[in-house]
Amino acid sequence: KNLGMTFIEYLNNVRLFHAVDEILYTEKNIGSFKEVINRFYTVTNATTIKESDMPIKQALNKEFKITGNNKKPQILIYHTHSMEDFSNTTKDEDTTIIGVGNRLAQILREQFGYNVIHDKTKYDIVNGKLDRHEAYTQSKAGVKKQLKKYPSISLILDIHRDGVNDGTRLVTEINGKKTAQIMFFNGMSRFKLSGDIDYLKNPYRFENLALGLQMKVNAECYYPGFTRRNYVNAYEYNLSLGKQCMLIEVGAQTNTYQEAKNAAEPLAVLIKKVLGE
Repeated sequence: KNLGMTFIEYLNNVRLFHAVDEILYTEKNIGSFKEVINRFYTVTNATTIKESDMPIKQALNKEFKITGNNKKPQILIYHTHSMEDFSNTTKDEDTTIIGVGNRLAQILREQFGYNVIHDKTKYDIVNGKLDRHEAYTQSKAGVKKQLKKYPSISLILDIHRDGVNDGTRLVTEINGKKTAQIMFFNGMSRFKLSGDIDYLKNPYRFENLALGLQMKVNAECYYPGFTRRNYVNAYEYNLSLGKQCMLIEVGAQTNTYQEAKNAAEPLAVLIKKVLGE
């Protein structure tokens, strides 16, 4: 309280949590491609990831940056599945995944000075009813409109929450707060048996994977236990919308919305460290 700085500013300037366990991964100590996949990734049986998709040295050294200044929009937050809720969600929209987006946008704006657009469109509502079959198609069209309107946007974040078994609790503790664990999600646009999905081409597959890897290894250094294994599945999940595009699962339906919103704080710090420094 006497430091004259906010909690987020404090997190951004010191490395305190789990100091004994901190590991700063570099190309010298992270290991081979196979070791990286075994240590940090879950790859579903529907797809494959190859060393040529994500050469480790190139992925770690790939430069990512939130461009421009805050006179124009720099970051877009949206929710393909806007109706995802938590164990104690009420009728208040701020207690759903949209509330997590609200909190993340607030931190990125107020603490780090970014110009953030938070799109709260309910892409998974069709004719007044929940319908997720066309949600990715609808959200892709919506994001394209935002990018056309605001071409200065250089970071696109699709914020979700996961669905897990009822007995699973994805919780850690950061600075004394119960905090939902998060997961970086990658789509390969590839089936394991039939190969690349022609109608879901993604020219930014390497960039998507490299950004996810950098976010993961920074999380392992600064917030051990905060992130789950990066998840790799077959489809594209709108990750072809840009080179700096992430789908992030924040907690699950068994988390409270307070735990999920608490996760926005370290997530914002990681975004700043990977794309802002």
